[in-house]
Amino acid sequence: MQKIVYILLAFIALSSCKKYLDQVPDDRLTIEETFRTWATARKFLNNVYARIPDEFGQRNPGDQTNRGLWTGGSDEADYVWGFVQSNDVNIGNWDANSGFVRDYWTNFYKGIRAASVFIENADKITDLTPQLITQYKAEARALRAMYYFYLMRIYGPVVLLGEKPVPVDTNLQIPRSSFDECVSYVADELAKAAEILPVIPNNDQDYGRITRGIALAFRANALLYNASPLFNGNTDLAALQNKDGKHLVSQRFDVNKWKVAADAYRDFIAEFVPGTYDLFRKNGPDGNFSAYLSCRDVILTDWNKEVILARPGNSLGSRQYELTPYHNGQGSRDVRGSGGLGATQNMVDAFFMENGRSINDPASGYVSSGYSDFQAPYDTHTKSTYNQWVNREPRFYVNITYDGSTWLNTSFGEITTRLYNTGNSGKQTGGNDYTPTGYIVRKAMGLGRWDVHDRTLILLRLAEIYLSYAECLNEAEPGNPDILRYLNLIRERAGIPQYGSAGLPAPAGQEAMREAIRKERRVELAFENNRFFDVRRWKIAEQTENGPIYGLNISADMPEFLNVVAFETRVFNKRHYFFPIPSDDINNDAELVQNPGW
Repeated sequence: MQKIVYILLAFIALSSCKKYLDQVPDDRLTIEETFRTWATARKFLNNVYARIPDEFGQRNPGDQTNRGLWTGGSDEADYVWGFVQSNDVNIGNWDANSGFVRDYWTNFYKGIRAASVFIENADKITDLTPQLITQYKAEARALRAMYYFYLMRIYGPVVLLGEKPVPVDTNLQIPRSSFDECVSYVADELAKAAEILPVIPNNDQDYGRITRGIALAFRANALLYNASPLFNGNTDLAALQNKDGKHLVSQRFDVNKWKVAADAYRDFIAEFVPGTYDLFRKNGPDGNFSAYLSCRDVILTDWNKEVILARPGNSLGSRQYELTPYHNGQGSRDVRGSGGLGATQNMVDAFFMENGRSINDPASGYVSSGYSDFQAPYDTHTKSTYNQWVNREPRFYVNITYDGSTWLNTSFGEITTRLYNTGNSGKQTGGNDYTPTGYIVRKAMGLGRWDVHDRTLILLRLAEIYLSYAECLNEAEPGNPDILRYLNLIRERAGIPQYGSAGLPAPAGQEAMREAIRKERRVELAFENNRFFDVRRWKIAEQTENGPIYGLNISADMPEFLNVVAFETRVFNKRHYFFPIPSDDINNDAELVQNPGW
């Protein structure tokens, strides 16, 4: 059934008052007028919803819809265009005055304040039932907690403003709360909201609203962050203290934080799986299960059972323009894009072989040179294919467009994408539109024209919950059988052998299992805006995001094009684990301390 989406993303004019507490609703209406009827109160609540991040608008990060910069800002990918601000992040050319640094801080706090205003005034609505008013207040309460969580991912410990909306003209003098306090507040608020929220939308028109499952999933995610190395006993942040000497990040490791998070994920799974959520599976034309179609179409199928949170209004058209190669010589713009979002060789090498082993495993069968006749899952016949791209796992073909790939949109015949310098999508051919790495990100690309705006953007799905649960259990209870169970559920759907099956032993010990979980997470959630934050909360970004990043030799034709080269030397040091607090707010709030190193 085609779902009709409730959220309206037309913005009411924003005022430009006091920094991150700028007023969100239309200043022309008084609070009494706004909340007299649902017609105007609904517009107010829609503006609260509108702060849910539009993660695919990454060429222009920040702004009112909190567009991301996380894909090109991680070791997964790179944008070809110099104006894209993730490129500045990658080389360390940013600071507390950068626009996107201010945007995320300001806009999430606008959403937080607006949610508090709605909660305080919703009981004044005269033409809604008390039951619906209570539900909508719970939605706003959950959104407020979610926006705090989004802030915490980026800036670390933040300022908690309390339950009452702070007056816009207030000269704030408030210190930051500790990360433990922030997580406790967010977790408690989401639990309270979840008690009221529906398990599934009340009707088709309500798809896109916050549900009980969304609230409890975010609660578990907040607890996961609190248990992670960046926040759990991180002595590198000993200097992050309020002016009274209060530490803002825990200086003592507490393994129980992992158990608390694991329990939250376990409870989520017990309540919602498989009745409300389940891993998406799809059969092929032969009627048999297809791992390739399952992993591809979980991102393309609106409101499938794996989806927990999705954003209806989004920048999907812009993203698909970045995923569609230039394809010089093709007459229709439907199959002509830019290919400007390039997957790194680092990411390409992370995908497993079809036997479920990493390419550096001597038993993987990986061949680093030469060509073979090979039929990719989307092909109807064999093609001569570079051996590095032969017999890889199904998710590789879902995620990566490589030289010689067949394009997904076959409405204009079979199109082969050529990425070497003078190829139909190469550097010399495309002018300003080409892949900077020799590969193009493919994940989330539909089968038709790139210029679409009617699909949802999936922000959270069940596969992430499974992987997070396995991670937490491995840290809290090494050897718990659920670790392997939920890790293998992801691998089974991906069409690769499960750990512990014949010929593929299970990882032995906590450290080996930790590495296996991280590898699986990197591949399963590739290009879904997780990697940027994962390597930070794991405290490994100084290794993964620092130094040379690799791709193919895009300035050459064959065979030199296939040489792996460093296309960029990236900069990451300890201060980059958190964004800086915007300079204006540091200057205006005498109690607000800056993150270390900024």
